[in-house]
Amino acid sequence: MADHHRGVVGGGLGDRGGVGGDRGQGQEKQPFMMTALKTVTAATAGGSMLVLSGLTLAGTVIALTVATPVLVIFSPVLVPAAIALALMAAGFVTSGGLGVAALSVFSWMYKYLTGKHPPGADQLDHAKARLASKARDIKEAAQQRIDQAQAS
Repeated sequence: MADHHRGVVGGGLGDRGGVGGDRGQGQEKQPFMMTALKTVTAATAGGSMLVLSGLTLAGTVIALTVATPVLVIFSPVLVPAAIALALMAAGFVTSGGLGVAALSVFSWMYKYLTGKHPPGADQLDHAKARLASKARDIKEAAQQRIDQAQAS
């Protein structure tokens, strides 16, 4: 009872459930026939998988042996065709990506011009104000230099 209050179940013997390494009272040894049946089943499944992998390897070697001369004969045509296909695919992917980018830029500009305040509009307004301020400063400095040049 005292062991139960300390959180130890089964009298403090851990996972064994008894003294001397018993496996417990509920488990019995498996009969020999069941063990033999499991062994035969595993051997049959493993053997059939081994046979299938061997057949696959043999088929691959035969196919490679047959296909190699064909690939060598047609390589002057196949290699440039593969390069052309790769370049066309890259062009289509690039074109699509640039098209999506252009549509998103047009969408952002439309939202900005209609006053819907898209993300980044504050930074654009701040940059526009700084540019206008610098333009005014440069204009005033140029006007002062022109006035000084005319006065002298």
